[in-house]
Amino acid sequence: MATTAPNSNATLVCGVERSLGGRSWRWRGGPNQYDGPAAGLGDDILTQLLLARGVTRDDLERQREPKLAAFLPDPAIFQDMEVAAERLAQAILTREKVTIYGDYDVDGATSAALLIRLFGMLGHEADYYIPDRLLEGYGPSGEALVKLGEQGSSLVVTVDCGAMAHEALAAARDSGVEVIVIDHHKCSPERPPALALVNPNRLDEADEAAAHGHLAAVGVAFLVAIALVRKLRTHGYFKDRKEPDLRGLLDLVALGTVADVAALHGLNRAFVSQGLKVMAKRANIGMSALIDASRLTRAPISSDLGFALGPRINAGGRVGESTLGVRLLTTEDPEEAAQIAAQLSQLNEERRAIEAEVQEAGEAQLAGQGNRAVRIVHGDGWHPGVIGIVAGRIKEKTGRPSLVIARDSQTGLGKGSGRSIPGVDLGAAIMAAREEGLLEAGGGHAMAAGLTVHEDKIEAFADWLESRLERQVAAASAEASLGFDLSLGPRGLTVELVETLERGGPYGMGWPGPRIAIGPVHLVKVDRVGSDHVRLVAGSRDGGSIKAIAFRAADSDWGQALLAAHPGTRMWLAGRAKVDTWANTPRAELHLEDAAFIEP
Repeated sequence: MATTAPNSNATLVCGVERSLGGRSWRWRGGPNQYDGPAAGLGDDILTQLLLARGVTRDDLERQREPKLAAFLPDPAIFQDMEVAAERLAQAILTREKVTIYGDYDVDGATSAALLIRLFGMLGHEADYYIPDRLLEGYGPSGEALVKLGEQGSSLVVTVDCGAMAHEALAAARDSGVEVIVIDHHKCSPERPPALALVNPNRLDEADEAAAHGHLAAVGVAFLVAIALVRKLRTHGYFKDRKEPDLRGLLDLVALGTVADVAALHGLNRAFVSQGLKVMAKRANIGMSALIDASRLTRAPISSDLGFALGPRINAGGRVGESTLGVRLLTTEDPEEAAQIAAQLSQLNEERRAIEAEVQEAGEAQLAGQGNRAVRIVHGDGWHPGVIGIVAGRIKEKTGRPSLVIARDSQTGLGKGSGRSIPGVDLGAAIMAAREEGLLEAGGGHAMAAGLTVHEDKIEAFADWLESRLERQVAAASAEASLGFDLSLGPRGLTVELVETLERGGPYGMGWPGPRIAIGPVHLVKVDRVGSDHVRLVAGSRDGGSIKAIAFRAADSDWGQALLAAHPGTRMWLAGRAKVDTWANTPRAELHLEDAAFIEP
């Protein structure tokens, strides 16, 4: 049972040593208890939010409103940046045919769209190629690159892919096609045979450039855009034409960065903060249509990019046509934009249904896995387009790194996608498994990875991964805790407080949204809503009340404990403060993430 300890360590929040979710509650910074109106709180709480996220006191002013100029590095610090910029400049100066080869996810689509729009701003049209997820898989293929050369593209730029495509790039080189790789995925020691590899995660990058390894590919592409414009300036390209305002591309950078779950600190935080301002202006016709299709009635905030806009772009690559995202984000035709956005919304609904089927089948396998450190499920005919999402769902439910593998009985291969937990580098483990000969292909980040494996090697791979990561998972699980910024009584949860907290954003991976503890409260009502959500109403002795909802928690252990609780049960609640605008009457509510019962 979850407990609170009245005389526990001062770093514990509300004395919670073990919550219903099995975690301790701890302060991110110093404790801040508050139980009154939000007026006058502003600067103090904003300072605390920044300090708790690792900001030093002498850097507070820069971080209060992250502007691009304050965080932007000189693009020339990155390996091969100058080579790439000069080659792209020559292509524009000589009107050479260039093809942008993108990935089929949001980061790939926004990266490709950014370069396509950039070329248009520079008076030159670029073609694009987005591979089909099911027929071609991830990354550039030698066949596709050679074919693009035969169709007249002597220069191909890969975005969000290519860092590990040694064979494909060698085939392109041998056929006379030059390739520039713009990527952010982890690299092997062997450099791919490309004209230029611009990637902050190159193993030979200097510390100054490697410090930007958290960038999404679209952020790297934006730096390439800066370098290209600067190079064209030295060639006198803008004597008779206006230089493009690259700030207008930041809406694409923001969307790709958040949707790819890149860490929102440093330059990324500035990208998203300023990109949201650009997005609010709706200058990009396709982006505007996407916002409308997502049924947003206000300017998007950071969370909307990950939960409303991003999934729709992703749906094209997952279960529909891979080029839809790029087409939407580059079109200048409002009617076409509306049609594509509507199509993506429909595909997103189809994706949800497919995802639910795969998740149900995957979770049915978990019972037989005991207490394994890494959860691996696999099935024949599962749709590869949803396995990453399902892996994330299983990871959230089990608290363990999880991989979902879709097997193809005709080829004997399985395509897998994995999601990890803080403290466990799944991407490095997948790359090591590839080097061991257990995988046909594989790579990724610390928190997410992809792989290709022969179905007869899945069990051996699972055992190898268990052995490699067991200690990491045990250590990470032992330290499992929730970080908090504020504790308050129900009367302190107000719309004004939510607005104050939002000033510390944008929030996301690496820059977590403020988490608050509320209580002590007593349970008034609890029920299950929708398919798997928990809704409750709680009150306090002074007459205060609070509404809270826990999304997708009804079947979890802690969700079941809440649903079984009797009215009057005393507890602490933990979650994110949000504003509910239902019926046009803004009210503050709590998006519940955990709870702890208070023992009598």
